[in-house]
Amino acid sequence: MDMLLSGIGMLMHLDVLLALLIGSVGGVIIGAIPGVGPAVAIAILLPATFALPPLVGLVMLLGIYGSSMFGGALPAILINTPGTAVNALTTYDGHPMTKRGEALKALGLAYGASFGSGILSILALILLSPVLAKVAPMFGSKEIFLAALLGLVLVVIAHRGQALAAGMLAGFGVFLGTVGLEPLKYTQRFTFDQPWLASGFDLIVVVLGLFALSQAFLLLSGPEDAPDAKPIKGSMARAMGRTFRHKRIVAAGTGFGVLMGMIPGVGEFTAQFLSYTYAQKTSKDPDAFGNGSEEGLVASESANNAVPAAAMIPLLALGIPGEALTAMMLSVFYVHNVIPGPQLFQGQIDFVYALYAAMILLNVIVVLFMMVSSNLLLKIIRIPTRFLGVMILTLSFVGVYSLRNSISDCVIAAVFGWIGLVLKRQDLPPVPIILGLVLGGIMETKFRPAMARVEVFADFFQRPIAAFLGLAILALVIGHLASLRRQALERAEEEAGA
Repeated sequence: MDMLLSGIGMLMHLDVLLALLIGSVGGVIIGAIPGVGPAVAIAILLPATFALPPLVGLVMLLGIYGSSMFGGALPAILINTPGTAVNALTTYDGHPMTKRGEALKALGLAYGASFGSGILSILALILLSPVLAKVAPMFGSKEIFLAALLGLVLVVIAHRGQALAAGMLAGFGVFLGTVGLEPLKYTQRFTFDQPWLASGFDLIVVVLGLFALSQAFLLLSGPEDAPDAKPIKGSMARAMGRTFRHKRIVAAGTGFGVLMGMIPGVGEFTAQFLSYTYAQKTSKDPDAFGNGSEEGLVASESANNAVPAAAMIPLLALGIPGEALTAMMLSVFYVHNVIPGPQLFQGQIDFVYALYAAMILLNVIVVLFMMVSSNLLLKIIRIPTRFLGVMILTLSFVGVYSLRNSISDCVIAAVFGWIGLVLKRQDLPPVPIILGLVLGGIMETKFRPAMARVEVFADFFQRPIAAFLGLAILALVIGHLASLRRQALERAEEEAGA
């Protein structure tokens, strides 16, 4: 408790609070703009943070990292375009609710679930950080590979009635991850001697193409329309209160987010699909998922917002960044000669608690900001569709070009925009492609070192966590195949009876 109070005391300085406010509000705005995202914003701000005190620089980056998902839910729900990559699953149930005239309810559920899971995940870390710091090293290459494989299995199972299509799209995503330089010997794969393919397909480029540009193409190719945004009745606070009806889903999403956030390289995507699949399997109305289910929306948003706090565990306790954003934060530590690892928890635990307190405060700031500005933000749906399409198109291409100042990236994004448009018109899910691209790279980089000490197949599952994950994958596959067989028999009986 003394260390927690000391950490809060470190936070209560004007420059630290100002940096947190700028990062939190700025993160919401950045997250709400398709084509920008937290990675670009953090990369731009990174050089400036080197000249700031370590806590000031880190809380600003944390503000952007933790609040961008709040903002990313806004366009995902209102215009079916995720502001950040991890809000892609939010479109499944958020946008159908908007089309039913329930935009305020959808936003309230998203923000309530995000706030609740964010606070719960940070409180769990404050209480359990010493234990979690010891658990993280137990995930070696085998465990991370199996966790990624579990994510791919779940993405197939989660798409009821479209399992084959989802599996093929996930496989396509895995293939996309193999294009470029091979990670071990740095030989070129599937580049066909084209220099612009040597660096592979960037995740942000693919996401913007499949979601933002495809939505822009859809809006521009459709009839001119200006959605009728009726005056909002009620308050965001009341809409957020509906989240209490789904406490079980929020708790489960938080648990999955904390667990997946601790595992370097796994993160929000796997946590979301674990949470979403759990909510669907335990729901009284599983067929509503993907068509405006409150439970599906809460499951997605609670899982992704629990990850940022948990992702700080391997960074702080082991000095291992889980993904690009925490890797950027790690550079801030090194510039100021603050070395993450066990010594940080032993010698500067108050600094760690100051970061946790900052994450709690940023959630409060963001929710208050969203409550005050909700009616103004909801006016976005009054924008004429073609004008909105032009805005999305412009911002997306600006965001893509700003990544590497590359025209080739813009062309690649446009191609994936066309692919996304085809998928939308065929009512096929684009999310499996993204998950395959993310998890395929993780699986490849972890599979080779995992096989170094494997002589027979059983050696892969010698460690308890690896055995548990392997059994979970096997149980899910067998259960899904049994379900498909049962459905096939039922259809055969119906046809025979007819």
